[in-house]
Amino acid sequence: MRKENSNFKTSFLSEAGSFLQNKDYFAYTELDDVACWVAVKGLDSDQEISSAELAVKAILEKFMEKPSMSRRSIKKYLKNAQDILQAQSLRVRLKASIVIVVSDYSKMIVAVAGNSRLYHFRNGTLSFKSTDQSLAQEIVNTRNRSLDINQHEERTNLLNYLGKPKDFQPFVSKKMKLMDDDVLVLCTAGFWEDVNEIEMADALEDAKEPEKYIDLLEEVLLSRQKKVVNNYTIAAIFANKVYQETNKKKMKYIKMIAAALVLALVVGGGAIFYQAKQAKKMAELTVEMKDHEKSGNLYFQDGTYDKALLEYSEGRNAAKKLKDPIHRNLLAKKLRVTDLIISGDKFAEEGKFNDALESYEKAKKEGKLIKDFGKAVVEQRIANMDTIVQIAEAVKDGDFRFEAEDYNGALETYQKARKKALTIAFTGEPEIKTKIEDTEAKIAELKKAQKELKAEGLEKSGDQSYARQEFGKAIEYYTLAQEIYQETELLSKVLGLERKVMNANDKLNPPPPAQAADNATPPPNEGTAANEPSDAEVMKEGK
Repeated sequence: MRKENSNFKTSFLSEAGSFLQNKDYFAYTELDDVACWVAVKGLDSDQEISSAELAVKAILEKFMEKPSMSRRSIKKYLKNAQDILQAQSLRVRLKASIVIVVSDYSKMIVAVAGNSRLYHFRNGTLSFKSTDQSLAQEIVNTRNRSLDINQHEERTNLLNYLGKPKDFQPFVSKKMKLMDDDVLVLCTAGFWEDVNEIEMADALEDAKEPEKYIDLLEEVLLSRQKKVVNNYTIAAIFANKVYQETNKKKMKYIKMIAAALVLALVVGGGAIFYQAKQAKKMAELTVEMKDHEKSGNLYFQDGTYDKALLEYSEGRNAAKKLKDPIHRNLLAKKLRVTDLIISGDKFAEEGKFNDALESYEKAKKEGKLIKDFGKAVVEQRIANMDTIVQIAEAVKDGDFRFEAEDYNGALETYQKARKKALTIAFTGEPEIKTKIEDTEAKIAELKKAQKELKAEGLEKSGDQSYARQEFGKAIEYYTLAQEIYQETELLSKVLGLERKVMNANDKLNPPPPAQAADNATPPPNEGTAANEPSDAEVMKEGK
C-alpha cells in the first residue's frame, strides 16, 4: 500500500480572526493509495448555512465513494459540490472559493475555483503556485506580470467560484511529480493577502515539522497587527518521503523485453544461450535509457535543468550502445534544448540580456522539432525578460547603495528584487538572498557598534560623576552602560563596570565607623591615641 511506504504529515488551523463566525473550512482524508486535502473560504453572508463546510463535505463524500486522482473524477467531485451549493441557496446564493489537492503519495493534481491557493515548496524555494481565477490575475496575465496580486484591489473580484450560476469552469492541473521533503501549503485569502511566498519560504528554515511551520506562519500573519483580521485557514503538508516504485516492477519489465527479443532473434537452437544473454543486455540498456529519459523529463518539469541535462546525456549514451538512432536523436535534442535554457539563465544572471534572449529563442526553435519540447518554459522566460531586467537594475542599485554604506536602502532594494525573482522563479534568486543576508549582517554590526559607542559614553559620564563624588549618578550611568554591554555580549566590559558599581556603592554607603577603625591602616608618622601610653613608655614603667 502506498500510504505505508510513504511519509506525509499534515497540520492545519482555521480561525475566525476578528469575526464571530469562521466562514472557512478545511478537512482531509488519507486512504491507502490516494489522499485528498480541501481548503474552502465561504464568500456569502448566510449566517445559518456554512457554504465552506458544505463544499468540503461534498467533495470528500464523493472522493471516498470512488477514490481517484484522475482529472475527470476531480471535476466530478467539484461538480457535486457546485450542485449542492446551488440546491441549498434558499435565502442567499451560497458561494465559496476552493483549492483541492489529490495525491497518490507520488504525484499530485491541484484544482482551484476562486482564489484559495496552493503553494508548493521544494528545497526551501517556491516551485509552484496555483493561479487565481480573479480579475486581478487576469490583469497580471494580460497586461503587467510585475503587479502584486496580494494587494491588488481586484483580487477578490472572482471570475469563477463554487456556486456560480453559469459557466462554472474550475482549473484542474495535470499530474505533478512530488519529491522527498516537498512542502505543500493550502490557504485561503485571509492568509495569503498578508503573508507572501518569501516569508513562507523563510519560515521553512526554522521548521522541521508541519505543526511548528503552521505556528510560525500564524505568527507572521498576526504580527501585521491589523485592526481587522479576516477569517484565515492554513494547512501544511510535509511530504517527508514519497512513494517509490519497487525494483520488482523494473525487473519484470526487463524480463518481458528480454523474452520478446529472444523470440525475435532466435534462429537456431545452438544460438539460444548467446542470444538470450544479448537480449537481456539490450533489455537492461533499454530500461536504463527510458529511466534516464523519464528522470530527465521530471527534472526538466521541476526546473532542475542541470540534473535533467545529466539524465538526458546518460540516456543518449545508452541509446548509442543500443544503436537506437530514433531515441539517440530525441535525447540529443532534449539535451540541446536544456543546455540552451541553462545558458540563457546564466546570461540573464550576468546581465547579458541579448545573449539570454538569443539562447531562449534557439531553445524554442529547436524544441519545435520534438513536439514543442520546453515551449512553455522558454516562452515564460522570454515573457519574464522585462522583469529580469528590472531585477538586475534593482540589484545594481542595491550594490551601489551598499558600497556607499547606505545599508538600509540597499536592504530594501535587494528585498524588492528578491520578491520579483521569486515571483518568476528567477535562477539568480539565491545570489540576491545572499546579498540580503550580508546586508543584514552589516546593519547588525553597525547597530552593535552604535550601542557600544553609547555604552562607552555612559561609562565616561559615570567616571566624571564619580570624580565629582556624585556617586548615585555614577551608579546610574554605570548600570545603563552595563546593560548595553550585556546586549552586545562584551563580558569583560560588564565585569569591569561591576567593579565600578561596587566602588561607587562603597563610597555612597560607607561601612560603620567601628568597622572602619578596625580595618583602617594608620597613616605614616602618626602614633597611638594621646590617652594611651606607647610601647616604650610601658617598658620604662616595667623597669
